Amino acid sequence: MEEEDATISKIIADLEETITNSPKPNHRHHQAAPISHSTLADLQSLLDANDPDIVFRFFDHLSSKKNLTASSLVPPISSAMDSSPSNLSLSASKVYLSLLLSPNSPVFTLFTPVAFLSLLRSIRRSLKNPQQVSNCGSDVLVRCKKKGAGRACGTRNVGRESSESNNDESGFDARTFFLVMKNLECVMGLIHLNRFPDSLKSLIQTVAEIPVLSLELGGILGSYGNLTDLCGRILSKLMRSEHGSVEGTTAEVLKSLTPLILMGKSQARTFALGFLRNQMMGMARESEEIKKAVVNLPKYLANKAPEKAEPRGLAVEAIMEIVKAMEFEDQIGFAEYTVKMSQGKANLRLLAVDLIPTILMSVRDPLGVDLDGEVEKSWGFSCLEALIQRCSDSSAVIRARALSNLAQLVGFFSSDDRTRLVLKQVIGFEEGKVNGLLRKRCMDEKAAVRKAALLLINKVTGLLGSSIDGFILKMMGMSCSDPLVSIRKAAITALSEAFRKFSDQSVTIEWLHSVPRLITDNESSIQEECENLFLELILDRVSRAGSADCASHYSNIKAETVEKEIEQSFPEGVLGLLKGICSGEVSPWVKKICTSLGKKKRLKPKIAAALQDIITSSESIWLSHSMPIEKWTAPSGAWFLLSEVSAYLPKTVDWEFLHHHWQLLDKHGAGVEFKSSLAPEDENEGEKGTVSNSVSWAGNRVFLLQTISNVSVELPPEPAADLAHKLLKRVEGFDMHPTEVNAHVKALRTLCKRKASNPEEADMLVLKWINQLLSRASKILEKYILEISKAKKESDFFTPPRSCRKGKKAAKMSRSLSEAVTAVYTIGSLVIICPIADMNSITSLLHTIITSGNSDPKLNKLPGPTVSLKLVAPSLYIQAWLTMGKLCLADDKLAKRYIPLFVQELEKSDSAALRNNLVVMMADFCVRYTALVDCYIAKITMCLRDPCELVRRQTFILLSRLLQRDYVKWRGVLFLRFLLSLVDESEKIRQLADFLFGNILKAKAPLLAYNSFVEAIFVLNDCHAHTGHNDSKGSQTERRLFSIKGNDENTISKRMHIYVSLLKQMAPEHLLATFAKLCAEILAAASDGMLNIEDVTGQSVLQVLFLYISTYPKLFSFYPCALRGPSEEEGGGGGGGDSLAAAKGRAITQAIRKGLIQNTIPIFIELKRLLETKNSPLIGSLMDCLRILLKDYKNEIDEILVADKQLQRELSYDMQKHESASAAGAGPSTAAAATARSVLKEVNKTPPLSSMSVPKLKTAQGGGSGRSDRPLHPNTPKKTAELLARIKSGNTNMLASLYTYSIEHLQSTIRKEQHSWIKLKQG
Repeated sequence: MEEEDATISKIIADLEETITNSPKPNHRHHQAAPISHSTLADLQSLLDANDPDIVFRFFDHLSSKKNLTASSLVPPISSAMDSSPSNLSLSASKVYLSLLLSPNSPVFTLFTPVAFLSLLRSIRRSLKNPQQVSNCGSDVLVRCKKKGAGRACGTRNVGRESSESNNDESGFDARTFFLVMKNLECVMGLIHLNRFPDSLKSLIQTVAEIPVLSLELGGILGSYGNLTDLCGRILSKLMRSEHGSVEGTTAEVLKSLTPLILMGKSQARTFALGFLRNQMMGMARESEEIKKAVVNLPKYLANKAPEKAEPRGLAVEAIMEIVKAMEFEDQIGFAEYTVKMSQGKANLRLLAVDLIPTILMSVRDPLGVDLDGEVEKSWGFSCLEALIQRCSDSSAVIRARALSNLAQLVGFFSSDDRTRLVLKQVIGFEEGKVNGLLRKRCMDEKAAVRKAALLLINKVTGLLGSSIDGFILKMMGMSCSDPLVSIRKAAITALSEAFRKFSDQSVTIEWLHSVPRLITDNESSIQEECENLFLELILDRVSRAGSADCASHYSNIKAETVEKEIEQSFPEGVLGLLKGICSGEVSPWVKKICTSLGKKKRLKPKIAAALQDIITSSESIWLSHSMPIEKWTAPSGAWFLLSEVSAYLPKTVDWEFLHHHWQLLDKHGAGVEFKSSLAPEDENEGEKGTVSNSVSWAGNRVFLLQTISNVSVELPPEPAADLAHKLLKRVEGFDMHPTEVNAHVKALRTLCKRKASNPEEADMLVLKWINQLLSRASKILEKYILEISKAKKESDFFTPPRSCRKGKKAAKMSRSLSEAVTAVYTIGSLVIICPIADMNSITSLLHTIITSGNSDPKLNKLPGPTVSLKLVAPSLYIQAWLTMGKLCLADDKLAKRYIPLFVQELEKSDSAALRNNLVVMMADFCVRYTALVDCYIAKITMCLRDPCELVRRQTFILLSRLLQRDYVKWRGVLFLRFLLSLVDESEKIRQLADFLFGNILKAKAPLLAYNSFVEAIFVLNDCHAHTGHNDSKGSQTERRLFSIKGNDENTISKRMHIYVSLLKQMAPEHLLATFAKLCAEILAAASDGMLNIEDVTGQSVLQVLFLYISTYPKLFSFYPCALRGPSEEEGGGGGGGDSLAAAKGRAITQAIRKGLIQNTIPIFIELKRLLETKNSPLIGSLMDCLRILLKDYKNEIDEILVADKQLQRELSYDMQKHESASAAGAGPSTAAAATARSVLKEVNKTPPLSSMSVPKLKTAQGGGSGRSDRPLHPNTPKKTAELLARIKSGNTNMLASLYTYSIEHLQSTIRKEQHSWIKLKQG
């Protein structure tokens, strides 16, 4: 008792001293002095005893003092709670709460809003400085936790540890903090805060902040769950009626928890969602006021959700967790609100697009299939319609998200038959709405939208009926060649899914022409996907079709014809697949895929076995109908695919199978003559079936020989030698089709290696039979040349000479010609496999053939036929050039002598087939002898304007490959000549050119379009009236061939298409620089007299420039695209900064455009004066151009045209007249087009001014012609005059001048834009 009284006396004495030392109430900085730490400890020790008698005696002693009352305790303790040391502040908070909870305590006297706010500040401040955490406090908590809850550590131990921790004034005692929070929870049961709304609001905010602030302390606080549970209990108690309006308090609690809900993944977010889901939802069922606030929370969160992709996704996830816990009627209400949100601002529409699929997949029966009512009235139907509408949103990000989410929903609802029917109704399969939507989105300008459309197609494929829209199918195929990897992957997936679903021939063809070619893609993952799909969709199908079970299942099928029965004997349209893979456009990629799969050992033996079974079964079915075997052909593509896979599966191919079919094909297909397609119809009418059948057999023999070569390692030596002997005899006959020659020669070489015991012996064997064949071929050629010369001499005796030969003699000459052509082709094949063979005699014979009938007197002196084989035997003539090219590839000395002859023949030949072969040979020479061919590249490019489409396309493809591999450089006239391929008559060539310029060239040489743009204008117009662009590049014929000269609408549209294609390759800054270069090199040159405006081509250049400026006034709107990053093009998130970036882009565009206009207007003024002196018809186009340029600066025309008042008045009049005409019904575009056409007609009809008798009038400058040294208008501003002088002199870069001038206006304009944007955002 005495000890406690002494403690009370000490506390009161310290309290009196603290109050005495406090500033007076009237002091300017009045604030009570904080109570000392020792006094707080003594007071806490009294309160921890929890003895009502001690508390009573304390307050009794306190009231006995003259200047002290119970309320005197509050200011010092409140000041201590506001003090900076964390341990003192928490101790004061603990003491204050203990006083409120002590028995017989004067609660209403001790509780004040000021002290309570100090308490809350103390709690927040203690958590905001994690670096001040004391180790002592954490040790206490850790030890207490190990002993099992807090009570295992007695209060004495706690007091002792706390006293030890007091040595560190900046420390943080975690146990004290927990005790403060527990006491705060108890105090809420004693004190009702309905009379203190500010205290209630501050308490809610503080408790909601604690889970976030405590995250920084990590594990110092021990169990984070215990702390959040404590916070949740406090918030639950606050939502009682004794603390004021339940609805208002609940709304404040939810508002305070919103930042936690919308923050990233963390424990604080988990606490907030758990509190809402587990506690508040239970309270909402009991209280309508709480329910009303909770139901409105998702709507509030939707309006507060961030715009960036990842935070927005977390917001959607949080909103849906809350919605899932709501009642069904409330869920429908939020779904209807989301539909309304989809019609709001961009950020709300984007959020609604993300919410709709989650709602439909989370809430039960969204489409109302379990109800008897109409589906159209269901809330899910409205949500789907809203999502489909957003697929055509004005924002690309929203379109992409809507399409992706719609694809997700299609996949979700397709699992149930009932929902699948409703889904078809909503999407509009019957009306074709989905096809129209997919068509538009597959052609969208944004890559992210196209990718999402392909994803939707992939999902919708399962809902389609028996066919797929042809346009969509074509777009999927085109998307497989998209520049972006992600779109190519999506296109492959979508097209492959359609291939799995549909067996239409159109789908099969599109897949075969789009997917296998991606084996050469630069992306390795796409190559692997291509291999996997080919293995699954082609090879596995073929393997299943050739299995024994499958064959027996379809063996009893009977059809009307044998061909149909064979086709129906194999399932899954396998024969159609085999026929498709052997087409000329697909087979090269199939070869690469099979090679890649074989090297990776992914080809299975059953594919080779299946192909053998298919061929054998086809033959058996044919023979079972007693059909002649010579009319049978194996299924198309079977031998081709077997020849490719057998290289890696040699042991799975049966030799007896190969031997049987070789005897069959060799016996019935060897002696067939190939009729010419130019023969009369009556001669070939009965042989059509034979010819087509023979060609098929020839192709099959080629693939069979390749298969034999592949499996030759497994052949027995004796059959291999016998086969080699037969092959040699066949080649020596020189009666095979050229397609078979290479296969026979390669097979011979392979079999010789198999027969020989070592490589040296194999080489000797190969060289032996090659020399034998060369000798035989040489004799055949000599014989034919002799015969044709003899026949020519005989015909010369007749008058007139006889050119027609009939009867046996004509047939003999035809056979000799066929034999000679095959011999020449065989020589070329032999050169390829054995370049070291002696070809001297062959070279002289080939030279005789290719120079026969030449008009060159030097060549006529050489021995040889006097008849021109080019006229008599064109096939031999063409084949001789081809073989000579192969000889030149093997012999560099021979190439140096004959390459000029190749170029000469390329220029003068009138045979399209020969020109095509010569272009291919010149491309090979360019790779092998780059230095020799480089000087002839300009000659080769002449074939880009060849009359034959095949030659043009071949030349374009070959030169493009050489350019990509850097064998040829983009210099000289090469680039300018390639431009005309953009407007070629052939659609295929135009597509190739668009791809080359739009994808390959844009990445490989991004500055090429910018550097060559001005020169392209002069070259395409064939203009040499400019003193700086009159250098002659090529002959007059070449210039005329590679120009689009003329002023008719067709030629102008072609030139404009080329110009637009070049502009699309330029960066924004290059677009601006191009405009400056045009003004400096064309407009300024015309005003200075450097460009002769009396010349028709000069007028054409100016006319094109005027049309360019008039037709594309929005050239500068390209500049803001530089502000967009690649994430937007790929569809990356959508952003909050889009509007600000757009405002900034508009500011930059306006400033730079204004600067360009103000700097080029003086040039227009000078040019107008010159055109007036010449009485030129181009004045009207110039005025239209000025009107369009200055239409946005009507109020500034006086300032811009200060150098020419007359032009001000004329332009103002033109603008008023144009506006009145537009208001009367004639649109601006119509009026401009009509004006352009009238000017063009006038230019075409007007003769050169030099030939006209025009009176010379004196101008204000005293001259009648456009001289370069004439003075400027006296009112021209000094700055403009200086800039114009610099442009004329060519001593400065105009782009730098324009940017320098524009930057003066740039910063102020941006500030104005940003200021208006901020005001708009605040409003």
